[in-house]
Amino acid sequence: MAEGLLRFRYGGTYEAFSAGTHPSSVHPLAVQVLSEWDIDISKHLSESVSAYLDQPFDAVVTTCDSAQETCPFFPGAKRLIHHAFVDPSSAAGSDEAILSAFRNTRDEIDRWIQDTFHPREFGVKRI
Repeated sequence: MAEGLLRFRYGGTYEAFSAGTHPSSVHPLAVQVLSEWDIDISKHLSESVSAYLDQPFDAVVTTCDSAQETCPFFPGAKRLIHHAFVDPSSAAGSDEAILSAFRNTRDEIDRWIQDTFHPREFGVKRI
């Protein structure tokens, strides 16, 4: 969700990639809640972090505690940013409660992205 939201908010400023320590497909409910905002992540894939280890990055971002703990060192990263979000796929209850958990996480990630990556906050100068 974070990649899709960052591209949605600041795609003209940042290039975003998703990678995981245990890559997988995008959860269907993540696709659904972002489609409510006309953001299509249905074709997104999470690649292995090993595909990016040798590349330079302005920032490497982890969004869950397990990723921060198991994420390898990125020698080309100028900055490491971590913010843990609740994994909505672990939510229990009715279908509506689980969908609500995905919406809550989407909203939290979106607020965090706007606060953290707004070009004037992140030090990006538009030309």
